[in-house]
Order: sequence, then C-alpha cells, then structure tokens
Amino acid sequence: MEIETPAALAGDELRRLLAATISPDKAAVDAAAAGLDRAAADPRFPLAILAVAAGDGDQGVRVAAATYLKNFIRRNMESSLSSSQLYKEFRDQLAQTLLQVEPAILRVLIEAFRQVVEKDFVKDNLWPELIPQLKLVIQSSNLISPGQHPEWNTINALKVLQSAVRPFQYFLNPKVAKEPVPQQLEQIAAEILVPLQVTFHHFADKVLLSPDATKLEYEQLLLITCKCMYFTIRSYMPSRVKQILPSFCKDMYRILHSLDFNSLPEDGAMMRLKIAKRCLIIFCALVTRHRKHADDQMPHIVNCAIKISKQSINLSGLDSLPNRIFSLAFDVISRVLETGPGWRLVSPHFSSLLDSAIFPALALNEKDIAEWEEDTDEYLQKNLPSELDEISGWTEDLFTARKSAINLLGVIALSKVGPPVASAASKRKKGDKSKGKSERSSIGELLVIPFLSKFPIPSHGEDASSRAVRNYFGVLMAYGGLQDFLTENKELTVTLIRNRILPLYSMDPCSPYLISTANWVIGQLAMCLPEAMNTSVYHSLMKALTMEDMEDITCYPVCASASGAIAELIENSYAPPDWLILLQAVVKRISTGDENESALLFKLLGTIVEGGQEKVLPHIPEIVSNIANTVMQLLPPVPDPWPQVVEQGFTSLVAMAQAWESSAPDENRKHEKRVWHSGQSSIARTFSLLLQRAWLLPVEHMENSCSSLPPPSCVNDASVLLEFVMRSVTCMEETARMKVFELVPIWADTIANWDSWEEMEDQGVFNTIKEAINFHQRFDLTGFFLKMLPSQSENGSQSSVIGRVSNFVTRAIAAYPSATWRACSCIHTLLHAPNFSLGTEDARKAIAVSFAQAAFSHFKSISESPAGIWKPLLLAISSCYICYPDAIEQVLNNYDGNGYTIWASALAQVSSSSFSPGLSSESEIKLAVLTLSTVIEHLLVLSMVGTKVFQDCYVSLMESCIQLKEVEEDGDNDDDDVGAEDLDDDEEEEDTEDDDEDSEDDDVREETEEEFLERYALAAAAESIEVVEEGDLDEETQDIELGSLDEVDIQLVVLSLIQKQPALQAQTLPDGLVERIAETFPEYEHLCHVGRQA
Repeated sequence: MEIETPAALAGDELRRLLAATISPDKAAVDAAAAGLDRAAADPRFPLAILAVAAGDGDQGVRVAAATYLKNFIRRNMESSLSSSQLYKEFRDQLAQTLLQVEPAILRVLIEAFRQVVEKDFVKDNLWPELIPQLKLVIQSSNLISPGQHPEWNTINALKVLQSAVRPFQYFLNPKVAKEPVPQQLEQIAAEILVPLQVTFHHFADKVLLSPDATKLEYEQLLLITCKCMYFTIRSYMPSRVKQILPSFCKDMYRILHSLDFNSLPEDGAMMRLKIAKRCLIIFCALVTRHRKHADDQMPHIVNCAIKISKQSINLSGLDSLPNRIFSLAFDVISRVLETGPGWRLVSPHFSSLLDSAIFPALALNEKDIAEWEEDTDEYLQKNLPSELDEISGWTEDLFTARKSAINLLGVIALSKVGPPVASAASKRKKGDKSKGKSERSSIGELLVIPFLSKFPIPSHGEDASSRAVRNYFGVLMAYGGLQDFLTENKELTVTLIRNRILPLYSMDPCSPYLISTANWVIGQLAMCLPEAMNTSVYHSLMKALTMEDMEDITCYPVCASASGAIAELIENSYAPPDWLILLQAVVKRISTGDENESALLFKLLGTIVEGGQEKVLPHIPEIVSNIANTVMQLLPPVPDPWPQVVEQGFTSLVAMAQAWESSAPDENRKHEKRVWHSGQSSIARTFSLLLQRAWLLPVEHMENSCSSLPPPSCVNDASVLLEFVMRSVTCMEETARMKVFELVPIWADTIANWDSWEEMEDQGVFNTIKEAINFHQRFDLTGFFLKMLPSQSENGSQSSVIGRVSNFVTRAIAAYPSATWRACSCIHTLLHAPNFSLGTEDARKAIAVSFAQAAFSHFKSISESPAGIWKPLLLAISSCYICYPDAIEQVLNNYDGNGYTIWASALAQVSSSSFSPGLSSESEIKLAVLTLSTVIEHLLVLSMVGTKVFQDCYVSLMESCIQLKEVEEDGDNDDDDVGAEDLDDDEEEEDTEDDDEDSEDDDVREETEEEFLERYALAAAAESIEVVEEGDLDEETQDIELGSLDEVDIQLVVLSLIQKQPALQAQTLPDGLVERIAETFPEYEHLCHVGRQA
C-alpha cells in the first residue's frame, strides 16, 4: 500500500518518534509526544502519519500511529484539519486504507473514520460519493466477488458500512415527533442494504448447510450485516428496507432455529451465538418500534423465541453469552405480549412456557451454588436485587435470563383472560394501593399461582442437592417477581406469606439458599403486609439476620437479604413490635460479624434510626458509643485508606447525629431539654474520641513520612461529626477536653487540596466550614484559626486554618453547580465573620483576591447566556470588592481588559427586577445595594456617566432599594397561608388521581406509534432544557453573612450618594421606576423627577 509521504515529514523520523511513545522510559515518551505535537502543525501531517499506520514494519509502531491519528482527529475535527483539498485527500485515503489493513490496525483506524463520517456524511451531508463508492467496493470485495479485487477485504468494507450507518440508530432530531428518514439512510438502504440481503442469504446458506466447511469470515459477514440492519431500523424504517424485511427475517429465523443448547457450545460457535444475539435484538426493535411493518412476522418471531427459551433447562452449564441469548428470548416474548396480537400468539403457550422455559430459569442450579461461595456480592446483585425494575414488556437491559424470566412471568400474571385492552407498562407503578377492579380474571390467578402451588415446601434436612429445594428456590424467585400482581391481591399475598414463606424459617436446619430468597420476597412485598403479621414477620427476619455459617456454607447472603428486607419494611412504615430488641440485635451482630456483614448492618442501622424516630432516640447515645468503639477497632493501620465497613460506620453515626439534633425539644420544656443536652454532650465526647483516633493518632505515627495527613476517607461524614462536636461545645473547658483546636487544623489540612468532588458527598464539609467560623467567633479568643501553622501535607508549608478552608472553597467554585452555590455562601462567611485583626488583614486580602479570581474565571466560562448560577458568583465577587475595591478591580481587569465593567454590568443585570432567579433574601439585596453604590461612585470617578453600564447600575440600584424596603416590611408572613393552599392542592390532586384511577381501567388502549413518537419528542425536548441540578434550588434563596455590613443604614447610604452627586439626579429613569420611588421613598422624589424618561 503506497501513500505519498511529505518530504518534510519523513516516514523514518515519524516511526522513530512513534516508537519512542511506547517506550517504558517516561522522559523518552514525553519528548516523543512533544516532537509529534510539533510535527502535527504541518498541513500534510495526517497523510504522513496515516502512511505509517498503513505501511509495513513493526505493528506496535503502526498501532501507535493509528492511535495518535485517532486522537489528532478528535482534537481537530471541529476546527478543520487542514485546507479543504488536503482534508478531502486525507479523508479518501483513510477510507481506502481501511479496506486493506489487518484487524489490529482496523480496530483503531475505524474509530478515527467514525469521527469523520459522523461529521462529513451524517451531520453535514458533504460526502455524496461515499455510498456509491462503498457499494462498488463491497460488490467487488474478496468474499463476494473473488478474484476481482483481492486487496479489498469484504469484512473491512462492511466495517466501513457499519460506521456509516451507526449514527442513524438514534433520531437525528429527537424533538421532531414525525422526523422523516434521513436521505443518507435511504441511500444506504437502497444502494447497499437491498443488494446485501441477497449476499446475506447466500452466506447464511453456506454457514447453515455446510457447517464443516464454515469459515469464520462468513459468520463475521453475517454478524456485521445484522449490526448494520439493527442500526438502520432501531429508530427509522427506510422505505426500501420494508421490502426486504420478510426475506431478511426468514434468514434470521433459520439462524435462530439452528441453535442447540442441549450440549455445550463448541469453541468455534461463539460467532454464531453473537449473530443469534443480534437477531433477537433486531426482533425486539421491530416489535417495539415498527409494529405495522412486523405484524405479519410476529408468529414466526414468537416461535423462534419460545423455542430458544424452552432450552433454559441447560442454563447451568452455559456462560454469559448464551445466558444473554435466553434473556433476549424472554424479552422478545414479553414485548410481543404487550402488543395487540400478543395475547392471541402467546397465550396458547402460557402453560408450556411456565413449565419448560420460565421455571427452569428460576430454579436453583449449580452455577448459583458456586457463585454463592465464590462471589456473594455478585450472587446478590444477580439474584436478589434490592429493587426490581417495573414489570413491563418494554423493560430494557435486564441482561440475565433469570431477570428476564421474572419479568415475563410478571407480564403473564398481570394479563387478563382475553385480548388485552392495556399494556402492563400502562399499569400503575409499584406502591399505588388503589387499583381499579376488572371483571376479567388474571392469568396470575388462573394459571401462575396454581402452577407454583404444585411445588411443596421441602422436608426438614433437605440440602441444596435436593430437587425439592432447587424447585422451591424457583417458587420463591417467582413470588418476588409477582410483586405487581400480588399487590393487587392482598389477601392472596397474606396467604402466601403465612403458608408458603414463613414456615421455611421453622425448618431445622434452615436452607440458607431458601431463607435468603424468602427474605428477599418479604422485602419485595413489604408494602402490602398487614399489621397483624408484624410479630411473625419480624421474628423470622431476626432469626435470619443472626443465622450463623453452616459448615462450608457462608450465610452472608442470608444476613444481607434479611437486612434489606427489614429496611424495606421500615421504609414502608411497617414498624417492628419492639425497636429496642431490633437495635440490640443489629448492634450485637455488628460487633461480632465479619466486615462485609458489618458494612451492611451499618446501613440498616441508619434506616432504623431514621424510621424509628422518637422510639429510637433515647437509645442513641448508648448506640453511638458502641458503634464508635467498633469503628475504632476497624480503623486500619496508617496510612492505609479506610475500608468500606469503616465508611459505612461513619455514615450510620452521621444518621444518628442528625436524628439527635433534629429532636431538640423546645426551650420551655426544661426537663426534656436538660436530658437532651446531656445526651448531646455524651455523643459529642464519643465523636471527639473517634476523630482523635482517626486523625490525631495517625499523625503521631507518621512523623517520618513525607505526608503526615490521615487518609482522605469519609471526609464528608467525618466533617459532619466534627460539626456536631463544635456545635455541642458550651465552654472553654469542653474545647480542651474534646481537643477541638487539635482536630480542626487536621480537618482543614485534609480538605485544603480536596479534589474528589461528589455532589451529595460534599455538603457536610460546607456546613462544617460555617460551624467552624461560628466556633471561632465564640471560643477562639487568641485568634488561633488565623495563626500560621505547619501543614501536615507533603509540601510542609505553613498556613492558617482559615487559609486552608479558603483553599477548599476556592477550588469548589468550579466543581459543580451545587458546590458553586455553597462555596459562594461560604465566601461571605469567611470574609465577614472571622475576627480579623490588623496583623491578619493581609491574609484576608489574599483570600479575597483568590476568591475573586476563581469566581470571575468561572463566571466568564458560563457567561454566554444569563443563568441562575450567575447570582452567587457575582455576589461573591461583590463581597470581595466591598472589602478591597482597588485590589479586586485590578484582579478583574488583569483577567480580562474590561473585567471590571463586565462584572459591574452583570451585577446590575442580576440585581434588576427582570432577572430570574433574582435577589430574594434581605442580605443578598443589602450586599447588592452597597456594592452598586460603590461601583457607581467609582464609575463617576472614571467619567463613565453616560455609559450603558452606569445607567444599568443606577436603575438596578434604585430597584434594589425598593425591593429591600418591601422585603423588610413584608417579611415572610404568608407561610401559613401558602401551606394551607398547598394542602388543599394536594387533596385536589389526590381526588384527581383517584378519579383517573377509577376511569383508567374503563378506557385504556395500546399506545399508537404516532403517540409514542410524540411522547419521545417531548421527552427529548425536556431533556435539552437546562435544569437546575439537584441541591441548587434549595440554595437559590439564602441568607448570606455580612458581618458588620449588616448594621449599615442602606437607605442613608443611597440617599447620601444621590445628594452628593448631581450627575445622578440628572440621570434619566423609566417613568414606572420614578413612580415606584415616589411611592416607596417620598424623600427621594425631588432628587429624581428631573430624570423622567419619556
């Protein structure tokens, strides 16, 4: 293969640089990467490196060339690779190269080509010659027309086709309800897929009729063709594909009928299985998306799927790919059953499906037993999921045969006798307790429950090798999958729990495989258990929770499923008969069990504390002490990261701390308040001891290491515990006893360089920062938090507690939206609340500059269009500016020549009455008014009176003054009325829901394709709308810390400014604003009446 290599980029030099990139020497790799980056500036570089990838020589170097080219294209695709003519030459040469290279190079280069084809062919439609040329190549390639062009590899050519059709698997314009088939896809279908169907049939014959002579290449051809067909019809249905669909389906039926799982697949059968998997995925797409084009194929599709599913008895000896095929076969049947003709096609097979397909997939098998012992977590995830997907024929990505069989069983059980008038997908979600009544009986009542009742409870002493135990495992799995059906039949549920599940717990010995599944079933049915069964259910689960290992069988899955079931019951308000007994059992098990069990039980403990509320509160101080002692024993030697069990322990302690704080009695209940304070002090002392063990002791033992910081584990939860300790301190003696001044510097040092940002995991740190400042104001009489202290980090530099915390806040500004809100709130606290003395004013100025730089940088990155996140960033800069106007102006202008003006203009915008979310709290408005007043004074000095920014700032200043007066006068006295209105609205919504439920069963029907597309488009449009991320809404209205600024008379500041500046009195203001000023501040009217705007 010859590709012209530019002289300036000699192939030998490129090969040398590429060879160095795969060297073990890091310095050589860095130098080679820098050399390649310099060479990449040459316009002909893509052609040169492609020549290396396509040429002869060392394959490692060629793969390196292909990889560099792929990444080069990704970086430069949108900005144009080079001149138009050179780019087209490169594009054509890349396509030619793909037809001839070996698989190792093809795998990398095809990713590069995918980026080119998506932009040029799919998105911009600027490569009209691609499909005609590809058609000729495929027709003349080595497998289809041997001898014509032996250098053109058919498999490679089909890979190119796959890359061209792949982007069309999704709607290109998902917001359009009836998007037409793209012209490019119609062209592919007409020119390539239609003639390729004949080729597909020809090679299917070769593969199926001459198995001994089968070549791997033939099966590869079939697989890639199936993938191309799937990408073509997953969303669209080109007109020419409709014509070949019956023929194509017939060949897929033949492939699927050839599968035989009665013996283990041979080594060479893997490709055949991949083809079968893709065929079933295509059937799922046809049934889901293209019913009117696939109705006549439905009987054959059902027969194929049922034939495969009835071989599920062999699942135990098969690996993951055959398991996935069975899963898809069950999914196909579920989807067909949801359609109009589904009942007629599938219902005759219900009995045989239950007996020969579904139940064998649910029964216990050798692979389950092996997985139980070798990987219990994998066993639990596969077989006892904490939450099943909603039972529906349209459920996707179940992946395992057992999960898909459970889903199909649920769909069958919910089916009514006779053709359906509604799909199971349209039924109510789990937890809806009111169900419309139907006169028609369900298949669950008539067939499924009687079928499962045929299997008796195993006799005492039978082990996992017993057929009775294995079958009853399948019965229990089925009950768990019938959750939707059983919640509609509560009497039946009670009978099953009493007669078919609870007796298992009295067996001696209990089978752990059955007990773990029984626990799971109880958890799945938690929402419909009657209070009368409370004692027996909890007694059974407590027995399972404390079950000990049996000889060589671990009972960890039993404990895990019992823990999950108890949590489900509590979360569904199904209270235990005695909370204390439950607490004691869990705490005891935590202290004696292994780490995996303890980690699970810590989670359960948190659920118990949250669910038990006042019934658990009296026991929290003692439980905290026990749990903290256990966690201290589990803490690893330094500097090892903490194991999961320790992290879960901290999380459970946080749940107890929050529960205790939320239970604080009113001040007028003096006795209860004293008892509560005593408990809080006890808990705080325990938390302090735990944090000392976690933070201070490791530091003492790591004096000789480069970093003496403890591992950054559980930083958020540990921060919450430290916050609790600081809030609990009432006197200086307690600060010394709890070693607060020793703990806070270590904590601040740990968060100073934090970079493991997680939205829900960082909130505790921000709250602790504010509590630390509050503690500093109350007890830091010597200014310890502002003193320079040696850091325990690797660099060993000195910094103050405030400086370390400020470093965390500065980095948090750009972490994620919720962190931005929280960090900006902390900025106000850090600038205005600490007791800065004259000797520490430079430190305050330094953190103000740092905050302003970070906030303005982040603002600039999102400043293209107004957004809610503007407000906290601009107000944070305002706090910095109020403290140090000159320094912050310089910071803003250094970042951007007009930075100060940009910020002032944006601040005026968010302070105006038209901006949303605008200023809302009194403190936000005060800060904006003070800042705008200062800005206006400075703009006057800069002689910018006639500029737009000056006018905007003045208008926003007056609007903010009016808003501040209104907020001060009105307050928030309407909360009770709003609450009552919300209650009325809720009642109305409930009534409406009840009415809807009553009418739903009377008039429901299958969703049409047009309705589906309309719903899809609306959903896509909704996803494209920028929404406030979780946690942000709570932050939009916040009282910010202003320190001494809060005492400033805002009205006097503004009035004084206007009186002193005649230029302001001459400013033109909108008439509406002048009238509002006159109404709110009559004393201002004479100062601004001359500036009325016409």
